[in-house]
Amino acid sequence: MKDLAREWRESGIEEGDIVLVHSSTRRTFRRYLEKGIKLTPVDILDSLLEAVGESGTLLLPLFNFDFATKGFDINSTPSHMGALTEAARKHPNSIRTGHPIYSFAVIGAQSDKFKDINNFSGYGADSPFAVLREMGGKIAVLDLPDQDSMTFYHHVEEMHEVDYRYHKVFNNTYTDTIGKTTPKDYGLFVRNVEKGVETHVNPTGELMWDAGLYSGFRPGEGSGLRVIPAQKAYEFTANIINSGKAKGNLYRIEGEE
Repeated sequence: MKDLAREWRESGIEEGDIVLVHSSTRRTFRRYLEKGIKLTPVDILDSLLEAVGESGTLLLPLFNFDFATKGFDINSTPSHMGALTEAARKHPNSIRTGHPIYSFAVIGAQSDKFKDINNFSGYGADSPFAVLREMGGKIAVLDLPDQDSMTFYHHVEEMHEVDYRYHKVFNNTYTDTIGKTTPKDYGLFVRNVEKGVETHVNPTGELMWDAGLYSGFRPGEGSGLRVIPAQKAYEFTANIINSGKAKGNLYRIEGEE
């Protein structure tokens, strides 16, 4: 889909990029249906692959929150993140990273850099979030607010050991790529619900727009795709944390004004 690929490039994706894409595809489907074109999730995936080119790499979230109750099979556990991500999971050249809650489909020239990632903590220093940042990658969000997409903020929070989150361990059965099933432990840096902590990150997204860090379009406008370099997102968010401004920009307390 050359028209879609052109839209993604006009929004900030470049040939050779390593890009993590969070998405809501409904509006894109509707926009093209109004032109008489009925898209499929595979069409959108192919257009993103075309936008990054043969030298580029796509990451799509395959997040699934059933590990604690149902276990995890890296070959078959579906994504809870929508049809586009399932298309990525099933792509013949896709590899899947190992965390049973926060795994990713990776397709493209640099996918081998992610092939053996089996990070213990979902947002940790050895997670795909960290590798994306270290490799100079970007984050792209299609028609979603930060609140419903920018899980990357939690990577920054974990790297700075914020006091409104804590480390929690989950245990259940884990089936690996060769079909071997064993009990395993995995961690997450979760919000402290007992203290009423709620994720509240849209204000940081607005600050990023104000700072000129996002290229592209807000949800519901133009292509709907906005793009930001992961390292710039990291540094900006770290500054909010280090300057004592996380409350009100990254989290809030339930019941407080």
